[in-house]
This record gives sequence, structure tokens and C-alpha cells, in this order.
Amino acid sequence: MLMRKRMWAGVLALVLLTAGCAGSKAHQAGSGDTGSAASSAVKVAVVYSKTGLLAAYGAEYLQGFEAGLSYATHGTMKAGGHPLQVSYADDAGDPAKATAAAKQYIGEGYKILAGTTDSGVATQLAPLAAQNHILYISGPAASDGLTGVNKYTFRSGRQTYQDVATAGTFVGDPAGKTVLVFAQDTTFGQGNAAAVKQVLGAQGAKVSSLLVPATATDFTPFAQRAAQVKADMIFVAWAGTTTQAMWQALDQQQVLDSTTVVTGLANAASFGAYGPGSDKIKFLSYYFPGAADNAVNTAMINAIKQAGGTPDLFSPDGFVAAQMVVHAVEQAGGPDVDKMISALDGWTFQAPKGQETVRSGDHAMLQPMFEAQLVKQGSSWVPKLVATVPADKTAPPSNG
Repeated sequence: MLMRKRMWAGVLALVLLTAGCAGSKAHQAGSGDTGSAASSAVKVAVVYSKTGLLAAYGAEYLQGFEAGLSYATHGTMKAGGHPLQVSYADDAGDPAKATAAAKQYIGEGYKILAGTTDSGVATQLAPLAAQNHILYISGPAASDGLTGVNKYTFRSGRQTYQDVATAGTFVGDPAGKTVLVFAQDTTFGQGNAAAVKQVLGAQGAKVSSLLVPATATDFTPFAQRAAQVKADMIFVAWAGTTTQAMWQALDQQQVLDSTTVVTGLANAASFGAYGPGSDKIKFLSYYFPGAADNAVNTAMINAIKQAGGTPDLFSPDGFVAAQMVVHAVEQAGGPDVDKMISALDGWTFQAPKGQETVRSGDHAMLQPMFEAQLVKQGSSWVPKLVATVPADKTAPPSNG
């Protein structure tokens, strides 16, 4: 994944373990049914990060998924009359653990696999789905490589291209504009720089990079250099414990005042990391609870809160995955993989973010994105919607 460690995307998780795997759990909706109803249960495996570096994102995904199942089945936990038997496994962000869990589930007859926030995990599960002819619905993993990788793989979230394209909307038409990528000189930073060049460069922007050594602790010289570029837009991709010091340096060197500075808005835990200059930064946003105003978003938020959770960045990924599972099973009349794929291919539906479409052929998830800003509320910073970016403005190139 090009941007998997980015502060705003950080995206990565799917966790699958069979009922027999350690740390997994399974439940069957409508388990009070017996006889033919029980025998017709559809098995769904969810592999996500219950533990590990991405555990917070895994929790968001799981809460959204469980809320989505209740919503899409109208509380019956059945799809097309079939009880849904859902098993959960913890991959801890480890592709090997995820693969082992998926193989065990497949061996037990599961035909639907969902989850993973980690692109490294998702890129291992996608070919496994094709080899074993099962339906795979990836979660927050943002790797562009998942789009069109095979007919069995879908995604319930956005991809890197859509993040970067949203950033480009802050300068209008990117053609002829100068864009500086300010990032750490790491695989993560280099990946972000490559993505911006690929996406905005293809739209006519002149993209350059200022990569800061990962060992740097004094960011003033780099902030000064960034100011001297006089770019139309500076795209910041940063992660780790030096985040606050880096933003402070950009603010002190008047970079936040002299040009449009854009970065990604991560989950609520990150809102206080940008310092006093938070209200000067432009944020591309995948999702925050106040970004969308529709009945589905309201239902998801209420369901998660009622269950004791907190709606956040990757809640929609889980919710949409559940919507996709229920729709696929209902339309296919059961876990017939080819029929489920046909049911999802080209499907347009109402999601928490608004109307979304599974693009026919390559299964890119076309969806609205958001521009946001942080505003002070008491002693805290909270996100405020600036604009909704229509799905067609960030649609990735067709890979079907």
C-alpha cells in the first residue's frame, strides 16, 4: 500500500480466524432456529486487527460491521432467509496469520471473507480468494493494487488514489500548479511522494519532494526550505512521535500562512496532534461522523453508540462490508460465489458516506470524499465539513 502508514490513512486491517483458531469467535444470527434453517446458514469469516499496531482501526471496522449487519438484515441477522454465521479472527496485522486463518476458514467451507485494514494483509488474501473461488471484501486497506486484481476481490473502503485526488481539489485544476510533497525519507514518505506524482502529476501538476531524514529532530531548516519553494500546495505525509514538532516548525516559519498546506485527517485520537496552527491546515477526509448527513449515517452512528462504541474513521468500511455481504447473499439466494459476484458488480447503494457504486469490471468503490478543517471547541479540536467532493471527481482510472 502506497500510503498505509500515513497519519490520516493509516489504513489497514482484516482479521480472519476460524471458530477453531485461538482468539477467534463465532456466532450465528438466529441460532435459535433448528433443522433446515440452521443447515442453510451462510458462513462469513472476518479477519481484522483485534490486536497489534492497527488495533484501534480494527475496533472501528468491527463496530461498523456489526452495526451494518443489524441494519442490513433489519435486526434478523438473516439474508434471504439464511442465518448468517459470522466468525472473527485476529490477524494482528500479520499477513502470515491472516493467510493461515483464511485457509482454515476456506477448508471449513466458508465462501465469504471480509476484513483487513492492512494493505500488506489484503494483497495476500486477494490471490487466495481467486485460487479458492471465494468472495473477498477488503476493508480499510487502501492499496490501489486491490482494484481490478481479480474478479473475486471487492473493497468496502476507499483507495490511495481517491485520497490524493481529494487533496488536489484544494487547488482546483491541478494543471500547471506546483505541488511540494513534504514527508519523511522513509518507505512511507517515498510512497506518498510517488503517489502524489502519479495522481496529480498525471493531471498536469508540477510535483517535487522534500524528504526529511527519519532521524531529524530539528525541523526548522526543512520548514524554511519548504517556504522558499513557494508552492501552490504543500502535501504533508508524516507519522510518528515527531509529528507535533514538525507541524510547529511549519507554523513558526509561516508556511501554514503562505501557501495551501494539505494533509489527511485521521481518526479522532489524532485531532490534537497538529498544534496551535491546526485551523490553518486543509484536511482531506475519508470520513468523520459529521461529514455526511443522511439516514444511513445516522443509523450507523446510533447503532455503534448504543453498543458502547464510538463511530470513527473506519466505521463505514465495516458497515459497508456488512451491507455488501447481505446484498450478495440475498440476491444470490445463498453462498453461490459466482451469483454473489454478479450481485455486487455494478451495485449502487446508500452508504453512511452517501451514494456509493461498486464499479463494474474492476470493483473500485466510487464514493464521495470530503474536505475538512479543525476548529477549536473548548480545549479540544474537532473536525468541520468544508465541502463534499463528488465521487466522479476522485474516481481512479479504470483497471477492469
